[in-house]
Amino acid sequence: MNTQPTLPKDGQETGTTGSSQSSDGLKAGLKNRHLSMIAIGGVIGAGLFVGSGSGIAAAGPAILLSYALVGAMVVFVMRMLGEMAAARPSSGSFSAYADRALGRWAGFTIGWLYWFFWVVVLAVEATAGAKILEGWIPAVPQWGWALIVMVVLTATNLGSVASYGEFEFWFAGIKVVAISAFVVIGLLAVFGVLPGSDNPGAGFAHLTDSGGFFPMGAGAVLTGVLMVVFSFMGSEIVTLAAGESEDPQRAVTKATNSVIWRIGVFYLGSIFVVLTLLPWNDKSIVEKGSYVAALDSIGIPHAGQIMNVIVLTAVLSCLNSGLYTASRMAFSLGQRGDAPKAFAKTNARGVPTAAILSSVVFGFVAVFFNYKWPDTVFAFLLNSSGAVALFVWLVICVTQLRMRGIILRETPEKLVVRMWLFPYLTWATIAMIVAVLGYMVYDGGSNREQVVLSLLVAALVMAIAVVRQRLGRNTAAEELERV
Repeated sequence: MNTQPTLPKDGQETGTTGSSQSSDGLKAGLKNRHLSMIAIGGVIGAGLFVGSGSGIAAAGPAILLSYALVGAMVVFVMRMLGEMAAARPSSGSFSAYADRALGRWAGFTIGWLYWFFWVVVLAVEATAGAKILEGWIPAVPQWGWALIVMVVLTATNLGSVASYGEFEFWFAGIKVVAISAFVVIGLLAVFGVLPGSDNPGAGFAHLTDSGGFFPMGAGAVLTGVLMVVFSFMGSEIVTLAAGESEDPQRAVTKATNSVIWRIGVFYLGSIFVVLTLLPWNDKSIVEKGSYVAALDSIGIPHAGQIMNVIVLTAVLSCLNSGLYTASRMAFSLGQRGDAPKAFAKTNARGVPTAAILSSVVFGFVAVFFNYKWPDTVFAFLLNSSGAVALFVWLVICVTQLRMRGIILRETPEKLVVRMWLFPYLTWATIAMIVAVLGYMVYDGGSNREQVVLSLLVAALVMAIAVVRQRLGRNTAAEELERV
C-alpha cells in the first residue's frame, strides 16, 4: 500500500513550537502582509510592461475592451477559485480540488501541466532578466546572469517560505508603487496640472482622433484578447500560498474581493493613461515600449532606465513566484501519490526541498535549451505550454460546478466566498474561455500552434493519468484520504 501523507482537511493546522505548521508538513510562515502584497502584485506580470505596446498597435484604443474582457474573465475565475480555496486551503489549490471533484485523472493532469508551464516560464524570465543585467554589466555573459538569478532565487526559496514571502513582498511592492505612480503622474499630465510637463497634446481626444475608437475594426478586439490574455497569468498564486499563511481563509477572501480594483487600476488604468498621453499609432509605443514612450512624452528623464529597473523587478518577481508555485504543485502531487514520494517531504523549516530542487533542475534544463536550441527544442516547450493558462482557468470553472455541492454537503459553514449568479456566470465564463481557445485556432499562426501543441501534451499527460488509475496505483484507502 502506498502510504502518502494525507492532505489537510479544510485548512486545519496543528501547532508547533515557535511557529504554526499546517497538517501537511508546510509551515505557516507567510504573514498577512506577505499574502496581501502577493495578491496585489501577483496580477502585475512582466508582460504588462513589455507586451502592451504590441497590443495597442494591433487594436488601437479598442485594446481597452480587450483588457476589460480578459480582466472580467480573470475576476470570475478568481471568484470561483476563491470560493474553493477559502473553504479548503491547500498547497495544490485547483489541482487538489479537481482531484476531489472530477477525479484523480483531472488532478494529475492539470497539476503536471501547471508545473510544466511554470518551469518553462522560469527559463523565459531568467533569460529576460539576464538581457537587462548584461546591458548594465556586459562583463558577465548573458548565460552567467541567468545562472546567477536562478541560483539566488533558489536559495531564497530553500531558506523558508518566509524568505520567499519577504522577497515577493518587496518585488511586488516596487511594481505596485511604480504602476500607481505612473497612473497618477500620467493623469496629472492629461489634465495639464503636472509641473514641467511638455506634452500639450495629451488628452482624451487621443482615444478617437486617429481613426476612431476602433481604427482596426471591431474584430481587432478579439485579436487584442489573444495578445493580452497571458499577461494575466499568476493571479491564482495567492490561493496556493494561502495554505502557508497565518489565516488562510481571511487571506483568500481578501484577495478575491480585491481582484476587481487591482485589475481596474493596474491594467485598465495604466493602459488608459498611455492612450491619452499619445496617439495609439505613435511609432514610439512599439519601438520603446508603451510605458517608456508615455513617460518620454511628458519629459520624465531617464524613462528607459527607470522602466528597465521596473521590468527587472517584475521578472525577478515572476521567477520567485514561479519557482515557489512549481515546487508547491510538485509537493501537492507528491502528497497525492501522483509524483515521487520525496516531493512530499519537508525539512525542519517546513520547506519541500526535493520539490524545489527538482523544479529548478528542469528550469535550468529549459534555460540551456533556450540558449542552445532556441528555435527548435525551446520553441516547442514554449508553444506546448502556451495555452496551459487557459486550460487551468477552464478546469477551475468546471471544478467549481462540482465543488459547490461538495462543500455545501460537508462543510457549509466554510462557504464564506460565493461565486456570483451561480451556476449561470460559471457557465458563461466557461463559454468565454472556450471562445478564446477557438479563436486562437481560427486565428492561425503561432496561436494555433500553441493550442494544438498544448492539447497534444495535455492528452499525453491525461493518458498517463488514466493508465495509472486503471492499473490500480491508488487504493481505496487513498481515495478516502484525498482533499
